[in-house]
Amino acid sequence: MQRSTDRILTTHTGSLPRPDELEEAMLETLAGRKHSDPDRVAVLVREATAGVVRKQADAGIDIVNDGEYGKPSYSTYVTDRLNGFGGESDPLVISDFTDYPGSERSLASDPAYTQMARPACVEPVTRRDDADAAAQTDIALLKSALEGVDVTGAFMTAVSPATISMFMQNKYYPDVESYLSALADAMRPEYQAIIDAGFDLQIDAPDLGCGHVLYAGADHDELKRNLALHIEILNAALDGLPSDRMRMHVCWGNYEGPHHYDIEFKEIVDIVLRARLDGLVVEGANPRHEHEWQVWEDVPLPDGKLLMPGVIDSTNNYIEHPELIAQRLVRYAKVVGRENVLGASDCGFATMVGMRGTAPSVAWGKLESLSAGARLATEQLW
Repeated sequence: MQRSTDRILTTHTGSLPRPDELEEAMLETLAGRKHSDPDRVAVLVREATAGVVRKQADAGIDIVNDGEYGKPSYSTYVTDRLNGFGGESDPLVISDFTDYPGSERSLASDPAYTQMARPACVEPVTRRDDADAAAQTDIALLKSALEGVDVTGAFMTAVSPATISMFMQNKYYPDVESYLSALADAMRPEYQAIIDAGFDLQIDAPDLGCGHVLYAGADHDELKRNLALHIEILNAALDGLPSDRMRMHVCWGNYEGPHHYDIEFKEIVDIVLRARLDGLVVEGANPRHEHEWQVWEDVPLPDGKLLMPGVIDSTNNYIEHPELIAQRLVRYAKVVGRENVLGASDCGFATMVGMRGTAPSVAWGKLESLSAGARLATEQLW
């Protein structure tokens, strides 16, 4: 992974707003239905991927990706690549909405959540025969889109085993560990393929912050034991892969809500740091977690680690001022070292097809402001 050796570099967490036609076509996939014209969808994905890479470069983003345009969501896409899923999972319980009635309205009206299919695990999890081809299609599209585009680097995302378990409930395996281990074995070839293709691998792991969803009602001690298991099993899946080519996104749920049940970062930072990868992409812009930059004053960033804090929010329509973004970046840089900081977003802007907590036009405005803020931070730090 590239470091900020002579300026603050910028990246984001993965998903970007899809063009309207592609979004409409892929809503069927999100809902678990096969599109009537898959060849047309493939063309839309190819064209949109080429466009989104150029658009990131134009916005000043240094480390870019494919916008996750080939996936209906960052997590449930695996049901098209893994066997073992069927029926329906129980509804997700998001406890902070229960405490504050009416706070769920924004999420409840989002087509991403109203249409997303969430089958359960009902049989042994295995990798489908066409799964590797699907991953290679994503890889080939990004490689093609990068041709002739001037950027510093590129990454691709893949979901963590425990995050899969958050959306697709276990109704087959005897315990959590068995389920997560099976998921890890099935996902490892995708992790390996991204590394082998020359891209940095980002593991999407909101499971580490979303214990209030995944383990509703659990106390913090129980929650932390479960999160430690998540990291142990993830590390087994990443064994042998180069740590300096991998980053992990940690968040507390990409939704506008109270978030008062979010476990504090200081309570899990030691667990997060056990992951055998060097890059950490962590929320740092929203009102519930912005203050947690101070964690790094008490917990030294280990040698070799790279911090990519969110300095723009992905759940609202405010475009952060570049000076505010610069302030946030400088704070981190003064604590962990300027070379160890990249500017990022809190979460994705379209983690599921149809998700538009932030208007697409505003999302791109935020990314442009991120780049401008990084330039201001660079002026202060160099």
